Amino acid sequence: MPEPATPADGTIAILGMGQMGLCCATMLDAAAGPGAADGRAPGSIVLWNHDFEEADRVAQTRTSDRLPGYHLPESVRVARSDAEALEGAALIVCAVPVQFIRGAFERLRPHVPPSAAVVSVSKGIENETLLRPTQIIADALHDDPDGPPRPLGCLSGPTIASELIRCLPATMVAASDHPRFAQRLQAAFTTSWMRVYTHTDLLGVELAGATKNVIAIAAGVIDGLQAGYNAKSALLARGLAEIARLGHAMGAAPETFYGIAGVGDLATTCFSPEGRNRSCGEALGRGMKLQEHLERSRSVVEGVATTRSVVDLARKYRVEMPITEAVHAVLFEGLDPLDGITRLMSRELKDERVR
Repeated sequence: MPEPATPADGTIAILGMGQMGLCCATMLDAAAGPGAADGRAPGSIVLWNHDFEEADRVAQTRTSDRLPGYHLPESVRVARSDAEALEGAALIVCAVPVQFIRGAFERLRPHVPPSAAVVSVSKGIENETLLRPTQIIADALHDDPDGPPRPLGCLSGPTIASELIRCLPATMVAASDHPRFAQRLQAAFTTSWMRVYTHTDLLGVELAGATKNVIAIAAGVIDGLQAGYNAKSALLARGLAEIARLGHAMGAAPETFYGIAGVGDLATTCFSPEGRNRSCGEALGRGMKLQEHLERSRSVVEGVATTRSVVDLARKYRVEMPITEAVHAVLFEGLDPLDGITRLMSRELKDERVR
């Protein structure tokens, strides 16, 4: 694989104006300037959204109602067209919800430079195809099979948006099958308050980011039922065991699930009161219907659709995932959340195993 272009060779295009897209704009802007590790100058970042009316509002106000308290850095440009967003892009950051990635890249494909590398910050598994974000991107771009492979990677970790915009200390993992690309991502996103580690297990990091959202819904159900911290901590431990079992069956490195992108992200998502997936589960535990909660939510709750995909993956790889199956039953089969907890507690007694 050829050496990926550095962000200094062109612009950075961020696709998506959800919370993580906005946070990426802040992180990348903070990492630019004199002494930047990747050589970038300020003003090299452009933000794209599928809805240009919303994009115009953000451009004019430099704020977004998707993320209260957020201010878009003045040096970040907002694209008014697909072509403008990707002109001269050396790096594309995909912050589009997973179930919409394919449509976004098929729309933008005519404007994507052949040399542009892509990093995903989206977390989920596509329904039906069961592809991870980087796999969806590769499939949607239809790159020339005889040409050089496009560098692909992901950024993942415990990243609550409201904390990122306040520049509170945080860590992420940059994963890629191409180690040099992971290092380029590390340099591009590292700031005084964001520490980025590199990782070679792209499969494991993406899978961990997707599956933890399913467990977070279950954690929210426990909160909504007021079942207590003992139950929630047990859920986190057993949920991690499910995730690791699936990852092992799919060929991921076991240690990935016990690092920042695994248990680190899982813990934050399960305990933060601001997590969208945990909040969805809490609403269900309190008796709200799923559709009602989704209609009230300003952001996509990735774990809902991903639950379908993870159940399909568990069946495909013949992996036992009782918590995930219970979440699926609550979301899509009409199971009462309290009955879901009872079902888990009444399972056959057995030895504890983590894989």
